Amino acid sequence: MENRGLLFIPDISGFSKFVNEAEIEHSRYIIKDLLEILINANEIGLEISEIEGDAILFYKFGKPAELRELYKQVEKMFCEFHRYLINYDHRKICQCHACISAIDLSLKVITHYGEFTEYNVKNFSKLIGKDVIVAHQLLKNDIQQHEYWLVTSNMLQDQEPADFREWMQWNTSVRQTETGEVSFHYTQLGQLKKEILADPLPKLEVKDKVKLVSITKEFNEEIKKVFFTIVHYEFREHWMEGVLNVKEVSHLIPGVGSLLRGELANGQETLYYSSGFSYHPESRILFSETEQNNQQATNYIMEKKGPDTTVLTLEYYEKMNVFKEFLFRFGKKKELEQKYKRSLDNLEVFMKEITLPGEF
Repeated sequence: MENRGLLFIPDISGFSKFVNEAEIEHSRYIIKDLLEILINANEIGLEISEIEGDAILFYKFGKPAELRELYKQVEKMFCEFHRYLINYDHRKICQCHACISAIDLSLKVITHYGEFTEYNVKNFSKLIGKDVIVAHQLLKNDIQQHEYWLVTSNMLQDQEPADFREWMQWNTSVRQTETGEVSFHYTQLGQLKKEILADPLPKLEVKDKVKLVSITKEFNEEIKKVFFTIVHYEFREHWMEGVLNVKEVSHLIPGVGSLLRGELANGQETLYYSSGFSYHPESRILFSETEQNNQQATNYIMEKKGPDTTVLTLEYYEKMNVFKEFLFRFGKKKELEQKYKRSLDNLEVFMKEITLPGEF
């Protein structure tokens, strides 16, 4: 059995269109995350031969695995894959084509049993054998929907596949390959997506806070560019007064719940989460962020005045009692207003240095 084993290929459906039509930087991060999710969901000791852009070639030498065990592995990968996409779509702030179309990606899984062996090229282990070719050729077939589990007759050892879920229905088909016909069974997996709920969004709001500062400035910039610059936390040190260094951004693609950890000029740290947004680029965009302890919040309200003119209003909120509010308005208010005015001036200059991605 040393040269026989399982070939297991999860393949991302819609990959080519996604990469060709989407903004390349963000599509790269999304695909990287999805491939890592598939690798981390491996629970049956599969080895990785190679990552092939939109697919991973897993393998495991030995006798055929129990079909129920294989289904649990397929279900785990499929659900973790779509849980990421559902949460991503639920939390996304970026409106580039990659971010808004990621939810359309799906997953199919090919499982085949056959003969193959390993060979090494420097530090890389590769697989060779006719059944490796067969497994890859099965990725191209006549199945209409592209979220399924395919099991070859070799894998089944002349047994009929079982229905592991009440909705599961098996179909049969044949694929003509270079070495002859390969018969297989397949079942759709789309029903599993209906069982996945998005994780709850963080409850970070401004309604229990007092608006203390409101600063407005007009920019000779497209509204989308203003939005892009504000929501990408890695830019914050370039324009926000007092932020000396951005030390951590939880994810380079902004979403609700994204974290900014920055070093302030006074040596302290600031921790902010993006807490909400509404996106209507033909009229008005709102982006909100809330301090980690939910004591302070900031709204950035962008209003489109013309094709290349945007009015930005920055609103600062803080939890206050009447006494603290009185002291603030007659003490710190003017200083904070000046800080935000300088920040918006810095933002105006910084936006001249960056280019809005073409797909945004």
